Amino acid sequence: MDLDRSKPVWPQIADELRRRIDAGTYAPGARFPAVVDLATELDVAPSTIQKAVAALREEGRLYTVLGQGSFVADR
Repeated sequence: MDLDRSKPVWPQIADELRRRIDAGTYAPGARFPAVVDLATELDVAPSTIQKAVAALREEGRLYTVLGQGSFVADR
């Protein structure tokens, strides 16, 4: 993924994660990748991924189960 570093990165990552959810890469009900794994894959800080994931959670695209992680919400 090519990121435009002249703009805030987390919204770009949120857009990419939305695209992946919409494309079925992360299926409804499936466990969402860990923050550290996505940070490594996308070569960004974990806090950047956390902001993107928080935005998706606020939109209702993800939900978190304490002690289990984040999951893709049914649409």
